[in-house]
Amino acid sequence: MLTKERCMEIRILSRQGQSIRQISKTLGVSRNTVRRYLRRDAPPSYQREVQRPSKLDPHKAYLLGRVAAARPHWLPGTVLLRELRERGYTGGISILRDFLRTLKPVTEAEPLRRFETEPGEQMQVDWAVFRRGQDRLSAFIATLGHSRASYVEFVTDERLDTLLVCHEHAFAFFGGVPRKVLYDNMKTVVVARDAYGPGEHCLQAGFVDFAGHYGFQPRLCRPYRAQTKGKVERFIHYLRYSFYHPLSSRLAQAGLALDVHTANREVLGWLREVANRRRHATTGAVPAERLAQERAQLLPLPRPYRGQQISRSSLPERAIGRLADADFSEHQQPLQHPLSVYQQLCEPAEMSP
Repeated sequence: MLTKERCMEIRILSRQGQSIRQISKTLGVSRNTVRRYLRRDAPPSYQREVQRPSKLDPHKAYLLGRVAAARPHWLPGTVLLRELRERGYTGGISILRDFLRTLKPVTEAEPLRRFETEPGEQMQVDWAVFRRGQDRLSAFIATLGHSRASYVEFVTDERLDTLLVCHEHAFAFFGGVPRKVLYDNMKTVVVARDAYGPGEHCLQAGFVDFAGHYGFQPRLCRPYRAQTKGKVERFIHYLRYSFYHPLSSRLAQAGLALDVHTANREVLGWLREVANRRRHATTGAVPAERLAQERAQLLPLPRPYRGQQISRSSLPERAIGRLADADFSEHQQPLQHPLSVYQQLCEPAEMSP
């Protein structure tokens, strides 16, 4: 640290017009030291800008009262702007919204609680619609809660008999039946929620008979709480962007539309090679590996449901024939184009996880 006399000499020499290099040489101190002491005495490089009055200032007390009176509800800025115009406000809505933003209470998002289930305990099921209209294309998605292993089957309708066949195929794919299966408000599953009291729902008779045959308990998730079955919801997003869009866009470039037969042929390979072989972001494990462990806890597969008598009040005669004719490995719908055309387009491509 320099003495007061030496600091004074640095200031005097600087006022006389000497450079930092000259002062350093004259006094025998480093240039950094000279520079540091000169900066201490330098005037501030900026001055605080005087805040100008805002056109909103005369109306802020009114806004505070309006916001307080409306709680717990929130008044839109456009509504308050109309009120301020009547009071003589000539400013814009941007200033108003900036001020209202400071008044809006900061609410913490409800923490997301992940409910992990025991092996073989739960499966989540949902439909995903990819095309509507006459050329409808939907997908049945089933995800096991513990392993996160998933099964997908593309269909052209979401009727009850289709739903039952897809369940059979999913159980065969997983190698067993979970004890509980979670649904939302599928019309083919639930007739009326809370029909017999809170949590006592009226389910489709044919579906109840099917569930009893396979030994699982149907469960409905809470209304407007899609995260209750978030495992299958997240997989639908993954299916849409990792499988469907890449495949359908590749076919579209060749002037072809993805049909149900091609979708099912491709998705089975994608499930086995990509989706159930990737490391899951939540569990940190590979679904196929966890499925190998979970399979031991699944209920054994019973004899096929095709021989069961289905209530004709809940399922038309056409559906019974379809159940009897369904085959896990064969799809009866004709192709739009020769199979070789699809194979040339699909086989070289690899789906990203």
